[in-house]
Amino acid sequence: MSAAVIIAMKNKSSAMYAGRPHVLLERGWLAFRSSTWIPVVTGFAEPVLFLLAFGYGMGNLVGDVTIGNTTIDYTAFIAPGLLANSAMNGAIYDSTWNVFWKLNESKLYKTMLSTPLGPMDIALGEISWALIRGLVYSLGFLTVVSVLGITPSFWALLAIPAASLVAFGFASFGMAITSYFKTYQQMGFINIILLPMTLFSGSLYPISVYPDWLEKVIMALPLWHGIELVRAFWFGEINSGVLVHIAYFILMISAGLFVTSRRLRALFLR
Repeated sequence: MSAAVIIAMKNKSSAMYAGRPHVLLERGWLAFRSSTWIPVVTGFAEPVLFLLAFGYGMGNLVGDVTIGNTTIDYTAFIAPGLLANSAMNGAIYDSTWNVFWKLNESKLYKTMLSTPLGPMDIALGEISWALIRGLVYSLGFLTVVSVLGITPSFWALLAIPAASLVAFGFASFGMAITSYFKTYQQMGFINIILLPMTLFSGSLYPISVYPDWLEKVIMALPLWHGIELVRAFWFGEINSGVLVHIAYFILMISAGLFVTSRRLRALFLR
């Protein structure tokens, strides 16, 4: 292999990744301190309100929920599902609307790519920041349910790494999808997808109430895998199905990072 080819390969590699995604985290922290803490706080309140409204409101009407051979209180049933929802919401909104504004309004990424930063730096930095937001939501929610005495055991602590994996998956995939959107009307599709997925993925009741064909459709959705993963750790019911859920999100993360970095390069490094 000639020296010119080797140099070209090195230049191509450095153009994709400069090893500085922490710069995006620093910028995210500075923005958070100035103004973006407001949507973070309001986003944290949403799952807590759901827990109070459904768990303590409708919970008295629903009673206990039976899953397989186990019967548990309704409030204890929805808590891990809402934790997974909280992780998803924290990550997805930061990696979609926030990214959309930087891509199409402020053109911030174009400016960043004129520096030594590469597309993979931006992808990893933004997705990591969205992951942190999802993790903060998860920790806050776990604190609330612990105070309310809903956590079944110390196993619930392992639900936080599980929720972080869920957040990572949705953050990477959300940024990849957003890279294709050009208008606010197109961004509306995100809510169209998130709302039914939130309602039907098993966070508020078992999906066994659905017809078999619909149940299979729901089991293909990422939020269902996230809820089942968090619920497994929450109750300490670790089995082979957990590996399937973890593999699902690893593939989701890998695909999101690959598409995002390629899209940023195609958009701004032509």
